Amino acid sequence: MSDTSNSALPRQVADAYVDAFIELDPISGTYLGVVESSRRLPDFSPAGQEALAELARATLVKLDAAEQLPGADSDAERRCGRLLRERLTAEIAVHEADESLRAVSNLHSPAHSVREVLTVTPTETDEDWAAIVERLLAVPGALEGYRASLALGLERKLYGGPRATATFIGQLTEWVGQDGTGFYQGFVAAGPDSLRADLDDAARQATEATQALRDWMRDVYAPAVEGAPDTVGRERYARWSRYFNGTDLDLDEAYAYGWSEYHRLLGEMKAEAGKVLPGAGPWEALAHLDVHGKHIEGVDEVQAWLQGLMDEAIEALDGTHFELAERVRKVESRIAPPGGAAAPYYTGPSEDFSRPGRTWLPTMGETRFPVYDLVSTWYHEGVPGHHLQIAQWAHVADSLSRYQASIGIVSANAEGWALYAERLMDELGFLPDAERRLGYLDAQMMRACRVIVDIGMHAEMEIPADSPFHPGERWTPELAQEFFGNHSGRPADFVESELTRYLSMPGQAIGYKLGERAWLLGRENARKAHGDAFDAKAWHMAALSQGPLGLDDLVDELSKL
Repeated sequence: MSDTSNSALPRQVADAYVDAFIELDPISGTYLGVVESSRRLPDFSPAGQEALAELARATLVKLDAAEQLPGADSDAERRCGRLLRERLTAEIAVHEADESLRAVSNLHSPAHSVREVLTVTPTETDEDWAAIVERLLAVPGALEGYRASLALGLERKLYGGPRATATFIGQLTEWVGQDGTGFYQGFVAAGPDSLRADLDDAARQATEATQALRDWMRDVYAPAVEGAPDTVGRERYARWSRYFNGTDLDLDEAYAYGWSEYHRLLGEMKAEAGKVLPGAGPWEALAHLDVHGKHIEGVDEVQAWLQGLMDEAIEALDGTHFELAERVRKVESRIAPPGGAAAPYYTGPSEDFSRPGRTWLPTMGETRFPVYDLVSTWYHEGVPGHHLQIAQWAHVADSLSRYQASIGIVSANAEGWALYAERLMDELGFLPDAERRLGYLDAQMMRACRVIVDIGMHAEMEIPADSPFHPGERWTPELAQEFFGNHSGRPADFVESELTRYLSMPGQAIGYKLGERAWLLGRENARKAHGDAFDAKAWHMAALSQGPLGLDDLVDELSKL
């Protein structure tokens, strides 16, 4: 255990917090590779949520004392202290607003966490599978605690959004399956024969608990929240924006920035579209590529192709633009289990790298995959995006702190780096043809549209007079989905999934573009400070090795490197 005596410096306080946190949240422990965590699940009830908040409050008191000690003003201690204070303060604010009592989402909820942690739970030995039996037997209690939180939310008239609720019910139905074909039964099928009866029984109980939650959501929760707004309003949005971005945003300025990026990207997309299909507009050209462009046939084939793409990026970038440790060089391509949201995602390595970082592709039932839609996305999710940053944090954990290298992540920092990584690959010439570059610009446009519609919907902003879409009107979810669909090369089910995500995770989707802006500004400031002596490779490695920070602090720290 970390030292929590009166002489503890900020990094020791932060690491003691991690020890205590994973006792309360063994799901996080599993992502870190803590073997003991694999048998348990968190308490998602109101009491369990309050225990996490009380831990955060007590840690802030210890941090106050730690920051007064000699040595607390070193760069390493100062950065860790800044991050810990900002993160815990934001988390307490969300808790004290009772947001956990209406946590319904198509992407991130306690029920999603219970299911998804199994994809990173060890399965190599019979002992691993015995731990999974215990974890599955804990599913009914975990989901009941979650239901109790939502029920208290109903009592207090704190409602999750109807749209997210309907989508979530559909996901739960898919997880349950029919006649023993649900997610949990499918997961335990790979287990050893020696534990077959125990695994099947535990999977059955987990499935029955999931079905009970689905039935309650359908029969009790959905009717109760019918007619409630899907949007959250400015006050809740500001709170969530701080949580996801590590800054108190000027929403009007951020909204205007989203529109400025929209107009810039639209001009670039028109130029690339003409190279793909003369005379065509951007989304006509993308539709043409869906049919006639390069594509990968088959799920196994696309998994292998994405692995090759990341392996090639590592070979090209290591030693030229980055200096990568051998264990950071390993990343795996995986296919996501069905029943989740449509967006690809990344899971980081365990602390000891025994489980590598992994990218996950949801196929959404498809077997044909256009290349234009994959290349820059895998530069984002894998290399040089999420994987290089998160794996590098784990690699230098001893010089940071365990907290910085693991649970102290700030969404906008990580997503901003990943979007910066896409742009970097464009700058370095890795998108040599119009097909791939139009796909990259389409992905950038999606992130600009996220800033516009996420802030626009939740804060009920007015659409500018120079907009080609409903100028002068106020944003609604319906207008946002139409606008997003009009400016995306992605299919309708992806667009619908994205809008539901924005409605149920307010303030998260804007961090990609706003985080990228922070990374670009930090790089430009450092380049100006160093002049001709600026070394991009050295700057990248220093930036990736300083640990996460909120956007309030990120530009300042990047500029000093």
